[in-house]
Order: sequence, then C-alpha cells, then structure tokens
Amino acid sequence: MASYGRTPLPPYIRKGRGAESDRERYQTVYARPLGAVAAPTAGLHFTPHLFDALAERGIERTFVTLHIGAGTFQPVAVEDVTQHQVQSEWGEESAAAAQAVVECKQRGGRVVAVGTTSTRLLETAALAPWSGWTDLTIRPPFTFKVVDALVTNFHLPRSSLLLLTAAFAGLETMHAAYRIAVENEYRFYSYGDAMLIL
Repeated sequence: MASYGRTPLPPYIRKGRGAESDRERYQTVYARPLGAVAAPTAGLHFTPHLFDALAERGIERTFVTLHIGAGTFQPVAVEDVTQHQVQSEWGEESAAAAQAVVECKQRGGRVVAVGTTSTRLLETAALAPWSGWTDLTIRPPFTFKVVDALVTNFHLPRSSLLLLTAAFAGLETMHAAYRIAVENEYRFYSYGDAMLIL
C-alpha cells in the first residue's frame, strides 16, 4: 500500500489528489490497522498533547475500528431519507474496548464518540465485543443506546454523515449550529473545524 497506494483524499479536496504532506496530515495519530478509504476526520483534531491533557483530567479513552468505505462519499439521493442506506463497512470493537465502554456507562460517565464513524460502530456493537460488517444507517429518528456525546466535523449537505449528526442533535439544533458556522466562517468537511454535541 505504501509503494503503490495514494492518500485517499475525498473528491472535494484537490479532486482527491493528495500531496506528499497529506500522507501524515490526513491520518489520525492513533490509526493502526489498514483498510479505510478515508480518515476518520473528527479524529484529526486529536494530538498526543491533547490526549495527555484529557488524561490529566481523568478522561479515559478506548479505540474501535471501522474501515470507512467509499459509500461515505455517496450523497443522499432520495427525498425520503428513510430510504437511504449507507453501504456496509467492516469494523471491530475488542472485548477490552467493549468493557471500557460498559464500565463508563455503569459509573454514570458519558461515552463521547469521536466522529460519525465511531458512532456507527459503537451503536452497531451495542456494548458488546463485535467484529464484522455493519449496514447500520443512522438517521432521524434514531434512539442512541451507547453514545452520549459526539465530536464531529461540519459535513456536506445531503450526506449520510449529516443525517447521523442530525439524528443525534436534532434538526433544529443542527440548523442553528450550521448557521453559526457559516456566519463565523468555520471550515467545513475533512480538514475543517469540529463541534462537540452534548
């Protein structure tokens, strides 16, 4: 992959053509297994320094894997969003990660998913170790069983990522947040700004 592959930038960044700097820049500091066609971009905001600062405040973390597929860039092409289906993606939540999430919930903590990708995996696994293909499509209305808060970037209109975010925050809240983002010239999409939805 390193010899013949190229950085899988989304089509709206330089028409998908990555520069040499994107090899490191378009990747999270915690990525391990190969397989995704895109970086989980909410995770791009996290650095070793930020992880240290969170740990100093007693905020624990665990990691899951969901290999983002090309379907993440497929726009919602139907008017009735209940008819939109996100393509299947492979993921895994280890026994240790599942146990960490369960223990967080048991002590009354909040599970904060970093990104729509992690949210999809956590809601698929539903507090248990899990490995396989998920075809879970999260859109309004949706009852979240695991995720209590969400860090996510500002997404493209008519995207499944925006559907998931709207299912989490509610349509009115999302309209208000995006209005503020546009007024304040926040950066959207993969290399853009992020928001925390509580």
